[in-house]
Amino acid sequence: MARSPRYLRRRLVNGANLSMSVLGTLFGLFWLVWLLWTLVSHGLRWLDLSLFSQSTPPPVTPGGIANAIVGSLLITLVGVVVGTPIGILAATWLAEFGRHSRLAAVIRFVNDILLSAPSIVIGVFIYAVVVARFGHFSGWAGGLALAIIMLPVVLRTTEDMLKLVPDQMREAAAALGAPRWRVIVTVVYRGALGGILTGVLLGVARISGETAPLLFTALNNQFWSTDMNRPIANLPVMIFQFAMSPYDNWQHLAWAAALLITLAILVLSLVARLLIHSRSFVK
Repeated sequence: MARSPRYLRRRLVNGANLSMSVLGTLFGLFWLVWLLWTLVSHGLRWLDLSLFSQSTPPPVTPGGIANAIVGSLLITLVGVVVGTPIGILAATWLAEFGRHSRLAAVIRFVNDILLSAPSIVIGVFIYAVVVARFGHFSGWAGGLALAIIMLPVVLRTTEDMLKLVPDQMREAAAALGAPRWRVIVTVVYRGALGGILTGVLLGVARISGETAPLLFTALNNQFWSTDMNRPIANLPVMIFQFAMSPYDNWQHLAWAAALLITLAILVLSLVARLLIHSRSFVK
């Protein structure tokens, strides 16, 4: 049976598009594998116990990055504690109360802008509002900058997950006499819990490696410190400074820290992907 020219043209177009898609995927995977291999080959050899037990050293002196790890955890924790509840509550209002209102449309538009805003702009904003006003860098300012970066990620993901919960579930709970707030907490949140946790994990992965906003807010600290009212050590800024230094031991620490933070972000991303495809949270 002879095939029409239209059928052959469609097969040709489909084959060309499929080939370009495969080539694009392989192109992206090539750079990803090269990046990971470079980090592993340069940083794995410097991973030892002293890396997690000693503070960043002076030039040509053995040391570790314990102070930078603790500082990054503290700043990230502040960003998560501040950004997560605000994002979830704002998403709840958008999905449950003001879904089709004009104010909701404005909030979504502003959130989209904030989602794509360069992180350095947010760092400069916090510098002008917080650091310049108080007269010194601080861990609180760094955490606030990370919270602003994390907020739109949590808001967008949470709103989308709440909208996926069928309206019939809301109506059934309301028909049983449950008040609106209980319907949201016990029915809607329960049905979207996996997606909400995924959004939070993606937000944490988004802010874990940010350097530019921390340069304007938390800065850095060569010594061990957990005082959030003062400049505090953190991995991104430490990597930025040590990687450009002329000292071998600082460059080795920068490679090890880069590998460590990359593995942490990779694990968080994989966990988020697993949660997306899991239904264990919906009972």
